[in-house]
Amino acid sequence: MEISTGEEPVLARDTTVRRRRRVTPLGLVLAAVALVLAEAAGYWADQDGGLRLVAQAFHHPLLFAALVWALLTTAVFVGVRNLAVRILAGVVAGLLALAAAPFAVLALFAGITEETADKAAPGRPDRHLVVEEGADMIDPLWWVYVDEGSGLTKRRWEVGFFNGDDYTNGLTEASWAGPDRIRLVTGDPEVETTVHLIDLDPETGRPLRTLSMG
Repeated sequence: MEISTGEEPVLARDTTVRRRRRVTPLGLVLAAVALVLAEAAGYWADQDGGLRLVAQAFHHPLLFAALVWALLTTAVFVGVRNLAVRILAGVVAGLLALAAAPFAVLALFAGITEETADKAAPGRPDRHLVVEEGADMIDPLWWVYVDEGSGLTKRRWEVGFFNGDDYTNGLTEASWAGPDRIRLVTGDPEVETTVHLIDLDPETGRPLRTLSMG
């Protein structure tokens, strides 16, 4: 006959304790540091000529900032048992979130763009002319890029930025004038237009000059 003592076995108690301690303040802080490093890599890759896939994967400052904030706040709640400190940390985190919310909303809407063109260069399937459109309140915006390479080696070069607050700066056409030359047209076709020819480095695809209008 098995007699129960009513006590939980030592092994079971140890297993339960280990499960409860899986999430530690140090682990949360290290996760936050990893996110910061990932965002730094994404920011670096988002610079002119950077690796496109790395930028797409890791350059999300609003998302990563929110995750880091949540991880560090959780680390305080997990690692500190003092109720007053926990309350203070929660109040500070809440105030910071409220203060940052308007800027986050503005940055979110300002960062919304739509890819409206993606054209391969003549005889160069590894070289693409890309146009993205956005808006600054009511003013249309255009960004023109050259994507060179494919897969993990794809790099993005900035060709030009156009702000349509003045119709003469608006982008009306972006096309290839050859495998190493881009043709951009600005202005109003019914009034006046200007043609801009941008030559590229034949080897790297890097523009030999860039435009910034408006």
